[in-house]
Amino acid sequence: MLVRRLVMVENFLNHLKFEKRYSANTLTAYKSDLIQFNNYLALQYDRLSIEKATHHIIRSYIVFLMEDGIKTRSINRKLITLRSFYKFLLQENIIGQNPMKKVNPPKTGFSLPSYIDQQKMERLDTFKFNKEDFSSQRDKLIVEMLYQTGMRLSELKNLQTLNVNILKGELKVLGKRNKERIIPFTDDLKNSLISYIAIKKEFSVSDNEYLIVLNNGKPVYEKFIYRVVVSALSGITTANKKSPHVLRHTFATHMLNNGANINAIKELLGHSSLAATQVYTHNNIET
Repeated sequence: MLVRRLVMVENFLNHLKFEKRYSANTLTAYKSDLIQFNNYLALQYDRLSIEKATHHIIRSYIVFLMEDGIKTRSINRKLITLRSFYKFLLQENIIGQNPMKKVNPPKTGFSLPSYIDQQKMERLDTFKFNKEDFSSQRDKLIVEMLYQTGMRLSELKNLQTLNVNILKGELKVLGKRNKERIIPFTDDLKNSLISYIAIKKEFSVSDNEYLIVLNNGKPVYEKFIYRVVVSALSGITTANKKSPHVLRHTFATHMLNNGANINAIKELLGHSSLAATQVYTHNNIET
């Protein structure tokens, strides 16, 4: 298998040298890029043959390069190599489709989502949410729901009370492309939900079907949730990025740091592919 891979690489380099008239320096760079990718496949995918690499695997390779501190400009150059290589394999009928067609290069200056240190998140209760009124309990629940379940802002906004099962400790959310998923929650969040639902019944002017509502009983809107999160996080972090998305990423990162399986995190986040989860969680894993 290794010999076959090397033959494919050499045939490709000869194609560039004799037909495309590429310079010696360019050929050296292309060869180095392909050897590096081969080494990655050998290490991470049990010596998978290079022509069998999927777009998911190539996306994972991008994550690997980012984690290794490779600059975006260099990553994009390596992707140019792979794009040219797989185009050659397609022309030679070695592969049936080009996996690079589903791979987008990272933008220059691209940075992976920020997350908040676990110790700082533990300070949130004592800093911000020490009142028993409806507004405080609701705002506390907004932050806890986003952080402890990893759900999206839109999923929280649209979450209905009937989809929260207190007895089972789980909730049902409707994600992208109308895909439903079940997310379990902890006893701490269960207690917060019980307290909030009780005070909501006393305070709310209407029996709204949505879990999170405004003071007037109407459904909450996305900008409101965003403001609540920014206000809460401003007291525990000086990071520039403070948003519901940061809490989603914080959830995933803390889960991974505490030993959760990445496939389980993928299901909790509602990702359609493992590659999306790897991109989402890899950069800030503590060691």
